[in-house]
Amino acid sequence: MSRLRIATYNIHKGVRGAGPAKRLEIHALQRGVHELGADLVCLQEVRAHHHGDARRFHRHWPQQAQADFLAPDGYQVAYRSNAYTRGGEHGNALLSRFPLIDIAHHDVSDHRLEQRGLLHVTVDWLGAPLHVLVLHLGLFHGSRLRQVQALGRYLASRVPQQERLLVAGDFNDWREQLDPGMAMLGLQRAATAKTFPARAPLFALDRVYLRGLQALQAEVPRGAPWVRMSDHLPLLVEVEAL
Repeated sequence: MSRLRIATYNIHKGVRGAGPAKRLEIHALQRGVHELGADLVCLQEVRAHHHGDARRFHRHWPQQAQADFLAPDGYQVAYRSNAYTRGGEHGNALLSRFPLIDIAHHDVSDHRLEQRGLLHVTVDWLGAPLHVLVLHLGLFHGSRLRQVQALGRYLASRVPQQERLLVAGDFNDWREQLDPGMAMLGLQRAATAKTFPARAPLFALDRVYLRGLQALQAEVPRGAPWVRMSDHLPLLVEVEAL
């Protein structure tokens, strides 16, 4: 158990398409998350509720919040909302094979047009704390730089330097400019793997950064089911403790 299998996945709120072509994908996503076989699943664009989609898909809309619905049997769930929109909300989630010690949320919104936050979950792994931060950074480069700085301030105040840490999520870093800032926080990128757009991946937006851990291998599941379920593909990274 000195190795961990980590997945990060932007699930696009469990739906795809627009207008009459809009379709519910949360059931396929549940099967997909189970197939990943990850010990820790970091999810973005997850919904606890949305009244409009619940009415539209009333026959098949899960009774549970999406994070709970997606979690494999025996996994613990942490979820916090980032953004509140007309009819609902969405945020970040962690599904964990291991016990959860603590759950926190920190607002890293940079301007009024985008609501952004990070989910901080402390996991009991190998008898010691493992800090897992799940985030979804902004659409503008300047915002992302300031959000990385906000992440640094948060880590300095909340995560002891000697404890293991991983930061995972959708970084929206189209131009590959955030690695130096993350390195200044002592975080090294586990892999560079293209995950967006799902149909023909061109950009490595979905990432895992590590401290006190090292990456062994990475993979991106591909094929028809994954292309249909979200506009992102999941990223899987296997790591071990240093």
